Parts: sequence; structure tokens; C-alpha cells
Amino acid sequence: MTILHRVLVISTLLSLLVVSAVSHGGKASKGVGYDGRSLIVNGKRELLFSGSIHYPRSPPEMWPDILSKAKKGGLNVIQTYVFWNLHEPVQGQFNFEGNNDVVKFIKMIGEHGMYVTLRVGPFIEAEWNFGGFPYWLREVTNITFRSDNPPFKYHMKKFTKMIIQKMKDEKLFASQGGPIILSQIENEYNNIELAFEEEGTRYVQWAGTMAVGLKTGVPWVMCKQRDAPDPVINTCNGRHCGDTFTGPNRPNKPALWTENWTAQYRVFGDPPSQRTAEDLAFSVARFFSKNGTLANYYMYYGGTNFGRTGSSFVTTRYYDEAPIDEFGLLREPKWGHLRDLHSALRLCKKALLWGNPSVEKLGEKLEARIYEKSEAGICAAFLTNNDTRIAATATFRGARYYLPAHSISILPDCKTVVYNTQKIVAQHSARNYKISKVANKKLHWEMSQENIPNINDAPTKSQTPLELMSTTKDTTDFLWYTTSIELGRRDLPFKKNIHPILQVSNLGHLMHAFVNGEYIGTEHGNNIEKSFVFRKPIPLKPGINHISLLGATVGFPDSGVYLERRFAGVRTVSIQGLNTGTVDLSNNGWGHQVGLNGESLRVFTQEGSHRVQWTKAKGSGPPLTWYKAYFDAPEGSGPVAIQMDTMAKGMVWVNGKSIGRYWVSFLSPLGKPSQSVYHIPRPFLKSSDNLLVVLEETGGNPDGIKILNVNRETVCSYITQYHPPTVKSWKRENNVVHTVVDDAKPKAHLRCPENKVIVNIDFASYGDPYGACGNYAIGNCTSPNSKKVVEQHCLGKNTCSVSMTPETFNKDGDSCPNAPKTLAIQAKCAHD
Repeated sequence: MTILHRVLVISTLLSLLVVSAVSHGGKASKGVGYDGRSLIVNGKRELLFSGSIHYPRSPPEMWPDILSKAKKGGLNVIQTYVFWNLHEPVQGQFNFEGNNDVVKFIKMIGEHGMYVTLRVGPFIEAEWNFGGFPYWLREVTNITFRSDNPPFKYHMKKFTKMIIQKMKDEKLFASQGGPIILSQIENEYNNIELAFEEEGTRYVQWAGTMAVGLKTGVPWVMCKQRDAPDPVINTCNGRHCGDTFTGPNRPNKPALWTENWTAQYRVFGDPPSQRTAEDLAFSVARFFSKNGTLANYYMYYGGTNFGRTGSSFVTTRYYDEAPIDEFGLLREPKWGHLRDLHSALRLCKKALLWGNPSVEKLGEKLEARIYEKSEAGICAAFLTNNDTRIAATATFRGARYYLPAHSISILPDCKTVVYNTQKIVAQHSARNYKISKVANKKLHWEMSQENIPNINDAPTKSQTPLELMSTTKDTTDFLWYTTSIELGRRDLPFKKNIHPILQVSNLGHLMHAFVNGEYIGTEHGNNIEKSFVFRKPIPLKPGINHISLLGATVGFPDSGVYLERRFAGVRTVSIQGLNTGTVDLSNNGWGHQVGLNGESLRVFTQEGSHRVQWTKAKGSGPPLTWYKAYFDAPEGSGPVAIQMDTMAKGMVWVNGKSIGRYWVSFLSPLGKPSQSVYHIPRPFLKSSDNLLVVLEETGGNPDGIKILNVNRETVCSYITQYHPPTVKSWKRENNVVHTVVDDAKPKAHLRCPENKVIVNIDFASYGDPYGACGNYAIGNCTSPNSKKVVEQHCLGKNTCSVSMTPETFNKDGDSCPNAPKTLAIQAKCAHD
């Protein structure tokens, strides 16, 4: 159905506002209550569009820009966890400074005019080291995490009370006039509750009662918790909660969605993770069409796992496929398509919150979900095609509507389509990496090799290899295991090319082996099978042979039962193939050294770098080598990254700050690294002489390391004939929603970021092009005027629109008459 430049006026009479108690009953004009329809914030019902942004996964200097982009994307709520192991790394010693300043972060959200959901946990999972638990908690006597266990409950309650009191002292709860409208206790406990049997049931009831007793004046939630005790609200996590959520466990609780996964977090060894903007939009529209009133994107901005903060095998880059990418740039069309969805849903607000719901079947796999209150003059409809492959046409209230496969059309007046989840009007973008001329100009490398200890150097002795996690106490990834064996000539194989085999069973995650100071090899597990067996031939000599094994974790586990009982490191060691048979070294007597010498000397800092000798690096270097170089800040003010393709595994520091673990030698099934480019936040940099230190564990060539500028200056549009009308603007005046809809002709819209202008049209085709932004291709037909027309409309402009009409492109005739048309444009932005 087509309506030319129509202005819709949807009358919205004053409706009765049902206000529930903050948690139990009565009236509340300040604070947050709820009923079976929605949350009620400071006396008003709200549609809540939320996004997860974690304060420690970006430096504070980036917070304002990220929050501003979130708000412009249509969000009115920001969700964050509280990270116990950051705030209390040593029992009784607290840190709320810098990246850990949760109070500053929450206040900043409030200053941006948005609400907060505070997921206190204190177990958070979050692909975060140890699920957010501090290591010292593991060493509390007789403790069992997340169960009806007195030691655990004591420490959990103590931390939770401290955080809640901190929020109260700063007046951050909505009941005090602050932005926090929800708090979460525990996290996806249903996943492990059955393992604890009655102790699990008692624990979850205790946790809910304890939290409510803290009297915050806002509701508490438990995600994925069917037996959440009243008045705690059970919420949904998943990709399609509109269809998979069985609903709140009481009719007086609203349907809330705490995690709508925008992609999938990645571990080293994973291929790229994708989730389309269309599927995300469908899931959110579906949830709101079925009585949902709060949906949270997990993540809306993922950020970076700096240092050693990521959990087992999790990549340094976190949820880069979110609407805002790791570098703080808008990932289009995901960001824009969801922004348009939020605008369309806001047009339905009165109907959704006060209308009477009904469902009409429109055909096979077709339905209309309607919210209507005729006496108030409000009506909104969601026309859904649940068929994932076949488009359809449906008749609704006397009008015909085209419904693409797996799509929902939103009609805020039950007449006019203002949005369809499958049809993207928002522009697309492609991320570009450009080698910085300034930063790489004096990137000259020096090296310092780590010492390989033997049993005489290792300070901690035991008969058998020690467990890694309890020995390192989460202060480092590394633990050296050293022993020695004396052999005679008759013990060794007589043939020169035959070597004994070193076999080591290891509980994870990774191990490097050295014999007599010589590197033998590396073995590792993966996120599913963390344990592994190392088996390599080794050169042995008559006399004393030193065996040095460097065990390592790649983050502590973050989920499952009995986290406090997880183990890692070397278990059994033997040498096979000796003339005297297999020798078991497991009880041979072992020396241990926690961490590397370079770590204890802090060679990654300016002061510490002077504590070791450096020599000029020449190409590929040996395992366990530290590399050092200086570079000037790249030109411009945009994001910065470092390309690590020629290295293998290790960690990178810039001016003493770790930007995280890299592991480019761990290839995905596609034969490529899961991550080869790593974020260096601009706030970490000085204008010149930035110290760059790399720890390479297995050997790499630092000459291939490059400092990069990152941008999204490639913008695109991909429009088909079947796009719905575009909402140009909308506003609310005197309880009336005014909506300006431009649906005369589909249009391609392009906008350059940061006041740049379009300097080149890289691709343009009106016909049947295909591909994605950055990689479009001509199909079977295209208008020969395509590029010329787009250049006339767009070159030299910050924004432009191109009507997708035959009159615009087919002046010399239609190259593929009677065929549906698509317009694809790719443009390059730059400063004029």
C-alpha cells in the first residue's frame, strides 16, 4: 500500500495509569514499580530499549561518545554488570578508580538522560575471568560457590550490601532521583540449580529475599530463573524471547528481556560470528508484539578484554558485531536499522501500554497482533510473516500488505506501514584499516629473551607438579614446572635419528616445553576440551637433563558448577622410548616459578624496561622473547589498532597498559586467525614516544607488526523496490503523535561520519547487484547511468538521497524490464 508524503495523526487520549507498588502494592510516584503489563518508572509506564555496555571494557575517555551513540540509536536504558574481582582484588582492599569507576559511569548515563539496569550478581559470567569472582574467594575455608553454603553467602551478601550502599550514598536509585531502575541478583542460576538439589533451591530463595531486603526502591530481577521468588521478576535471555520465553512466573510481573544476543562472543579458534540486523529487528519487534516492554541488547557495545580479564579462551575483542563495534564506531546497518525500529515502536507506545491485545490469523504462517482501545482512538498492529523462506501478501482491515519472508511490519495506526524488519533503509558501512605513516616511521624493534629456569632456579619445591590456579593465584597466566633426570649412554637410543618422547598430560589450557633450554614445542586445548596431552620427541644427552615446562591458562573459567574446584596445569609427565623403558617423572621432585622474569621486572613499563638488556631484533625471533619499540601517535583523532599477523601468541602493552592477549596462531576452521587486529585506545597514547612492548611466547617476526588507523569511511546503501515507507520524523505534542511518512518512492540515503564529505562513488548499480558493503558486484543487469546519476546527487556532500525510480536511472531504456530492481551504492568519505 502506497501513501504519498502522508502525515499520520494518531490521537492519544489520556489513559488511566495503573501504578503498582515498588514491589508489593500501593502507589508510587517516585521509584519503580510494575504490574503484569510493564515497569512503572516514577509513576509512568515506559517502553524500554536497553543495551549492555560494560565500564571496564573501554577507558573512561570513551564512555561519553559511546553513550551518546547509544542514545542516538534510540536507547533509553544502559545495562552493566558489577565486576567484583576488579573492585575487591584483594580481600578488604577496594578499587573504584579509572576503568573501575562504576559510580562515574552510572552518573554519566544519567547525565545522558538514560536509565540503568545494574546487574550486581555478584556472579556475572560475562565471559569475564572467573565469572567476576575474585581469586581470594576460592581460598575461603569450606566454601562452595553459589549454593546454600554459609561461607559463600556471607561473602556474597557482604559485597552486595557494599555495592548497594555505595549506590544509595550517591543517590543513584530511581527512588532517590537517580537513573537505576532495575537491579539483578545472581545470573542464569537455573543452569546449575539442579546440580545442587535442595541446596540450590534454598540458595536462590535466600538470594532473592536477601536482595529485596536491601530496600533499594526499585525491583530486582533474576534472568533465566523460573522459580525467582516474589517479588523478584524472572526474565529471559536468548535470541528469540518473543517465542521461547514461557513468561513471568506470576501474572503480576511484566515480560522483560535482559539479554538479546547481538551476535556470539568468540573464543580463540572460532570463525567470525554473525547475526543479521534483520533477524535482530524481527526478534525485538516480535517480543514487543507479544506484551514485552523491555528488551536489552547484549552487547550494544562489547569493547575490549584488556589485560587478563577475559575468561577461558575468550578473544580480546568482545562482541565486535554489536551495533557499536569494538573501536566505538557505528556498525551499519545494525545500528541504524535498530534505531529505526525503536522509533517505530515508540509510535505504538500508547497502544502497546494501554490497548487491548488480540490476534488475527491472516493466512498460513501469517498473523496480525493488534493493540487497540477504540474509545481512546489508539490502535497499533504488527503484521507477521513467520515463514522463513516465502514472502506473502496479506489482507488486513480491507487493505493489502506485502510481507517479506520472516518479517514483521509495524502499523502504529493499524493502517500505515512505517517499518518492516526485513527491509533496511539505514545505510551500511565497511570498516577500513589503514597503515599509519606517522606511527610506523620509527618502529624499530629490540629484543630481550626470557630466561628458561631449571630446577635449581625454581624457588617452590614439591614432590609432584603443583596445581596451576592455586599456585599462581590469578596473578599471571604462567607457571614454570622444572625437574631433571640423569641418564647414561646406555639409557639413550643407539640410532642417531631416534629420540625419546616426552609425554605430559595437562588439565589446560596451554604448555610450552623446553629441554636443556631448547624449545621443543607447544600444545594447547580449546574452549570445549581444555585438557590435552603433549607428545613430542626430545633430544637428550648423557648426564643431567633439565626439563622445563611452562604451563599457562588463557583466562579462568566463568560458568558451570563448582568453579572453586576447577584445576589446571601439569598432571603427569613421562619419557617414553628409553632403552630402559618408560620413565615416570610425575614423582621425580619438581621446582616451580610463578610467572616470567619479565613480568616481575615489569619490562613493559618505561622504568622496568631498563632492568634488562636489549639487542637489535632481526626478523623472526625465538620463543619467550620480549620485544620493545617506540612510536608516535598516528595521524588524526580516530581509533587506533595494531596488526599482529606475523606473531603467534602473547600479550601487548602500550605505555605500560595491557591491551590484552593476542593469539593469531590459533586458526579457525576457515584457516584464519580468530583475531589478528587489536585495539589500542587513543586515550592510552601520548603524542610521541609511546612505549610498545610485546611478549611473544612461541616465536614470531615483529617486523610485520603495524600500527593502523581505523575508520568506517566506506558508506553504502542497498535498497529494493519492496521497501516500506520511511518515517521521516515524529513528535509528540499534547498527547498527540505526529508522524511524517515519506513513502512516495524508495530512496537510498548516505551520510558521512564526522563532517566528512563523499569524495568518490566506488560502486553504483541500479539493477540486480549483490554482495555486501565493501564487496558489491554487478548482477545480470544494471543501468549504465548508475554511477553518473549517483555522482550527480552525492559527490561533495555530507549527506545525500537518491530516488530509486526508473525515471532517474533508465533514460536510455530499461536493461532488465519487468524484473524487480535493487539499488546498491558504495561511497568513500573523507575531509574535503
